[in-house]
Amino acid sequence: TAFVLQTLQMDVNKLNITLLRIFRQGVAAALGLLPQQVHINRLIKNCVELFVSPLNRKPGISEALPSEEVLHSLNINILHQSLSQFGITEVSPEKNVLQGQREADKIWSKEGFYAVVIFLSIFVILVTCLMVLYRLKEKIQLSLRQEKEKKQEIHLSPLPLQTSQSEYKTTNSMVQPEQAPKVVNVVVDPQGQCVPELKPPLCASPSPFRMKPVGLQERRGSNVSLTLDMSSLGSVEPFVSVPTPREKVAMEYLQSAGRVLTRQQLQEAVACSHLLQTEFMEIPMNFVDPKEIDIPSHGTKNRYKTILPNPLSRVYLKPKNPSDSLSTYINANYIRGYGGKEKAFIATQGPMINTVNDFWQMVWQEDSPVIVMITKLKEKNEKCVLYWPEKRGIYGKVEVLVNSLQECENYTVRELTIKQGSQSRSVKHYWYTSWPDHKTPDSAQPLLQLMLDVEEDRVESPGRGPVIVHCSAGIGRTGCFIATAIGCQQLKEEGVVDALSIVWELRVDR
Repeated sequence: TAFVLQTLQMDVNKLNITLLRIFRQGVAAALGLLPQQVHINRLIKNCVELFVSPLNRKPGISEALPSEEVLHSLNINILHQSLSQFGITEVSPEKNVLQGQREADKIWSKEGFYAVVIFLSIFVILVTCLMVLYRLKEKIQLSLRQEKEKKQEIHLSPLPLQTSQSEYKTTNSMVQPEQAPKVVNVVVDPQGQCVPELKPPLCASPSPFRMKPVGLQERRGSNVSLTLDMSSLGSVEPFVSVPTPREKVAMEYLQSAGRVLTRQQLQEAVACSHLLQTEFMEIPMNFVDPKEIDIPSHGTKNRYKTILPNPLSRVYLKPKNPSDSLSTYINANYIRGYGGKEKAFIATQGPMINTVNDFWQMVWQEDSPVIVMITKLKEKNEKCVLYWPEKRGIYGKVEVLVNSLQECENYTVRELTIKQGSQSRSVKHYWYTSWPDHKTPDSAQPLLQLMLDVEEDRVESPGRGPVIVHCSAGIGRTGCFIATAIGCQQLKEEGVVDALSIVWELRVDR
């Protein structure tokens, strides 16, 4: 068996043939053997591995003396004297010194390979389990959401009206019922398809409407099932199959509806809110068929697939490429203001990650002096992305700079400068966060103060474009803010307000 001489003062890689011959002769002298009996097997790091053969070894046969016998006959003093230049520090059997090295060389042996295979198998199993759990969670959430949507269905049913009731409707409503009403249930699925279904009239009830309190967005086209009783619309036949205000008869109603209220009448109407609710529910729905918007892939720029802009009043962006119709599209509409002023407002959805550049292009193109944001960035789900920078940002061809930030109690005001090329403009950004989705603010005072601030900025920016207002979908809180602004201006100028007419016009425009 071989034994090992360990050196510390010399790198074995620097040993040449002459030094190895000297090393071999020194070891032979320390053992009292002939140099021909000492054989160098290999060099490992700072070790020299040797073995000693018998004197009468047969030619061609590799035979070595036991290491214990060799070490027993080794004279350490002679070894150090004859090989002092090599700096030998230790002499030990090969199996003790090289065992660790050989085990390291065998790390990718059969056992090591099996260990790696087992580790990878466990990893794959864990990842598969996590994916299965995630898919189960998604299915459970989907089923819960579907159950919740079923509970949010709206059911409107008519009441067979007596003569006195018909007279009441004549004086308080724009839409008259037929003598023998028929119930048409229009079920609107999330894709915006309307499926009419004829049913016989239901039995009498205390009110012509049975409804659960839901927000405008849910009635207008969010992803919930919607069942409408169209019989209360009387002779307005276009709404039986396709509930869209762009039909001729419906448009006549939308342009002529109204109920002017004095301050005293307004206070009385607020005290009987169920009458206002009934009046609101009679306004025809303004659904837009996706086929009316002849732009391929426009759905990629809509936050909600059933809430589309009215094609007749939508904002057209100047195309970057004349052949790219999608670059002209943004889910936004011009809204008339007080006295029918054209393009007083723009109602739009909360920008998405892929429409932020379009939003700022619209702000620049329309020369808007004010942006009003009435939503949080996230309310359970994402409502709007953060579309402005902390200090400076570039969005397409528009550069946005934040000059100042003012934290008010219910909203935040940012003074912005937007630039394109050598031109620059000032824009004020109001972020109102105290209005939860599908609900009303806790107090009207902060909202009225915001409205007054926005109106003051608009008046101080003569000749500039519309005020941009957005929430998440651009129809609920956005519509309420614009209607409130128009109504307050009408009340200030005329001493009366026609809330019904304002809402009709908003539904025509958006």
